[in-house]
Amino acid sequence: MSTISEPATDRSTPASQYFAGLARWRVWEILFWVALVGLFFVPDANLPLYGQIVIWGLFAMSLDLLLGYRGIPSLGHAAFFGIGGYAAGYLGKFGWIEPISGLVIAALLAGVIGWLTGRLIQRVSGIALLMVTLGLNLILNDVVHRQSGLTGGDDGLQGIEVAPVLGLFRFDIFGRTAYLYALAVTFVLFLLARALVKSPFGLALLGARENPRRMIMLGAPLERDVTTVFAIAAAFAGAAGALLTQTTQFVSPTSLSFQRSADVLVILIIGGTGRLYGAFIGAFVFLILRDWLAELSPVYWYFWIGLLLVVMVAFFRKGIVPSLEALVRRVRRR
Repeated sequence: MSTISEPATDRSTPASQYFAGLARWRVWEILFWVALVGLFFVPDANLPLYGQIVIWGLFAMSLDLLLGYRGIPSLGHAAFFGIGGYAAGYLGKFGWIEPISGLVIAALLAGVIGWLTGRLIQRVSGIALLMVTLGLNLILNDVVHRQSGLTGGDDGLQGIEVAPVLGLFRFDIFGRTAYLYALAVTFVLFLLARALVKSPFGLALLGARENPRRMIMLGAPLERDVTTVFAIAAAFAGAAGALLTQTTQFVSPTSLSFQRSADVLVILIIGGTGRLYGAFIGAFVFLILRDWLAELSPVYWYFWIGLLLVVMVAFFRKGIVPSLEALVRRVRRR
């Protein structure tokens, strides 16, 4: 009796090899995250500041998914950051004090609103797109300021409680638990973002950024992709806002102000778009300099930040990370 065997599946196709190469971790990537963990063990380290750098890096990474990988500019990305922050604040204020589940709920809420926003801007581009995102930011900011009975107005939301992480690790004034908690959540979300941008969906986003007409000819669902990436970016931004609220046990209208949208855009420009790691490098440079310049000149420190941005654009036209990558390529060729 003869048997018919199924043909063996060749798993070493060029496509699978290509995506396997994209997913492979480089040595410098591992060292980057090891260094962030190592900061926890540095004596007298300013862990509250480093925790904010990690959170801002996550926030900037969420914008990078829109701007760097899909080419969607946004002047109102802080709206989703503030939605996540206030959602986590309300949960902590009214009895839901478990941090991880509260973080997930806040991120999902921001993601749903991001999905609705993505549906709204599917066919919008250019200046009109900037106006829509800016308008959403300004509307939410005005609502938060006017509804002072619900949001606390300019004084912020008071009385937020957060339980120990996993029931074991309490948040302390030295920022030890807050730093490790923020770093762990950020790393998990970074893994998701990394898998996303190195997948066929991520390549479709890059293709739509570079040549949308060609992607339409190839049958790519551009409108659906816009909605999906907007929802994901909004959920990540909401998670960053929830992290900041939980680790500081405070949230105010500045969390969804236009100034915050501008700051995160500056961070991404400094670090470089379309790299993921550029968000964290930019956050480190921006916040370290902001902290240092605020001590030197509490009134005019933003002048020096603006000057820094001019210098960065002049000497690192695409940001720090892309410029360093180009330098490494030149050295290798020589």
